[in-house]
Amino acid sequence: MTLAAINRFPIKSCRGQQLSEAVVEPWGLAGDRRWVVVDEDGTTLTAREHRPLLLVRPALRDDGGLDLTGPDLPDLSVAQPDPDELVPIRIHRHELIAAPASPEAGAWFSKLLGQPVRLIHLDDPTRRHPNPRFARPDDSVAGADAYPLLVATDASLAALNDLIADGPRADEGPVPMIRFRPTVVIAGSTPWEEDGWRRIRIGEARFRSVKGCDRCVMTLTDPDTTERSKEPIATLARYRRWDGETWFGMNLIPDTPGARIRVGDEVEILESEPAPDGPPR
Repeated sequence: MTLAAINRFPIKSCRGQQLSEAVVEPWGLAGDRRWVVVDEDGTTLTAREHRPLLLVRPALRDDGGLDLTGPDLPDLSVAQPDPDELVPIRIHRHELIAAPASPEAGAWFSKLLGQPVRLIHLDDPTRRHPNPRFARPDDSVAGADAYPLLVATDASLAALNDLIADGPRADEGPVPMIRFRPTVVIAGSTPWEEDGWRRIRIGEARFRSVKGCDRCVMTLTDPDTTERSKEPIATLARYRRWDGETWFGMNLIPDTPGARIRVGDEVEILESEPAPDGPPR
């Protein structure tokens, strides 16, 4: 098996960047989801409810800032904010503090979404921790929904698209991998094999494969048009439904911070177990 793709999403729910290589930090890929958009109460906004976020293209600069492009908006450069000024925010159930970006960045996103919002930089990603049921006390996560990385496989996507093609909504397929927003994509496995992975190596980096990923309405949204359909959730609900959720991909936690991964790296399964009833959950 080999590493087929690396995706980094600088701002939560905005467009990603395909990379040829990346450094793996304890809280995720370097530069992945270190920025979030929040409302006036500090609650993080996502494309689940605010689909225009998917049309924003953020590019990370070497100095830690961002260059933004978006629909019907002027291009904007955003400096990495001063971490001495911190505000309270909330990412799902987690309450923490982080650094607000410039008022100009807030105004830019406010115009995009039609409501007052702010752009926030997660200056210290060690402030947030994954679910202790599946993680160690010293594990951390930046702005991703729950865990530092998400792995998906080409084989499982192909199997899913075959099921969609044979179903009542064949016209809604095939769905592209980007709908699932994985940080790493692996080629050369068998369909759904990843359900049983428990420890894996990608190049020089090692990971714990701790929990399946339950999927939400984000996967129903076309990232180019923001229109929504019924797939792939409708098909996942018929074939990949457990505990009232649908499942695709596995969440990873790094065990070798600072390691670098590259497209084409060998992937080795260090530990696995049978998973006839789906992934850990």
